[in-house]
Amino acid sequence: MNKESTWEECIESSASLKVTPDKFKVKSLMDTAMGRVQFLTEIKIKESNVNYIFESYYTSMLELMHALVLSHGYKVSNHICLGYYLRDILQKENLFRIFDDCRSKRNLLVYYGRGMDLETAKIGLEKSKELIA
Repeated sequence: MNKESTWEECIESSASLKVTPDKFKVKSLMDTAMGRVQFLTEIKIKESNVNYIFESYYTSMLELMHALVLSHGYKVSNHICLGYYLRDILQKENLFRIFDDCRSKRNLLVYYGRGMDLETAKIGLEKSKELIA
């Protein structure tokens, strides 16, 4: 469980570190994320693959968020602090809520083996796509 509950606490705990922005790494992260998204759009979503597709969209979303914070001179070591950056620095409470919902769904899938049914996963996919857009 994370002890941080704000971006400031992420800085204080060293979960978020100030670094020199790296344009090349930012571009690489963005290219990788968008390449994966393009690949995923070619796959037909069905019950047997929807959890894997969701997890891949979430990974792309993370890469884009890491690119964002890196472009502003930060390296973030956990997912929740990426969310706090959205909420506390960018003042995007709505995007934070979407991200946190996707993060929770992904954690249930990855850490607890609790896959989603087709309809729940489709909703998660749409939320992921909204953040990626």
